[in-house]
Amino acid sequence: MKRKQVSIFLYVAVAMFGLFAIGAPGELNAQKIGYIDSDEIIKLMPEYSGIEKRLNLLTTGWDDEVREMEQTIQELQEEFDAREILFTEEIRKERLDEIEELKKQKDRFVEEKFGPNGEYFTIQAELLEPIQRQIFEALNAVAERGNYDLIFDRSGDTRYLYTNPDWNVTDRVLRELGIDEENIRN
Repeated sequence: MKRKQVSIFLYVAVAMFGLFAIGAPGELNAQKIGYIDSDEIIKLMPEYSGIEKRLNLLTTGWDDEVREMEQTIQELQEEFDAREILFTEEIRKERLDEIEELKKQKDRFVEEKFGPNGEYFTIQAELLEPIQRQIFEALNAVAERGNYDLIFDRSGDTRYLYTNPDWNVTDRVLRELGIDEENIRN
């Protein structure tokens, strides 16, 4: 799901490009179609490795915090289970409430950091936006130069049962971005 936002961006761009590329009504035009693999393009962009490292550092810290919370909850639960018969009803309720509150705090933390509207995806979108813009500009240049009517992105959730490799313009977009061909498909 990390790159889902990139794919959505490219789908919208392709859809907009496709609307402008369609000929006048009644015209019978053979359409030139191509596809790219935006996941492959992003992985080969030098800027991406820095972004990936920053995101990994960020999530590592958050993962450590979640593990600490889970460890605390587990220790309290084990202590409660071992001593439950010694507690009065009031103390039993207090301890269970304390454990339940810690679970809720952990769940809120996970949602704030990793949820759909969480900090991770907000930061990821901010960091990837310049790369997405570069890919879109390169894609447009390749499409205009090659007279393509439609270019699809085959990465992400889109699944094609068959694609003619002649339609793959990923290499052209990479060249447009200035990525050395020796790095392509290595």
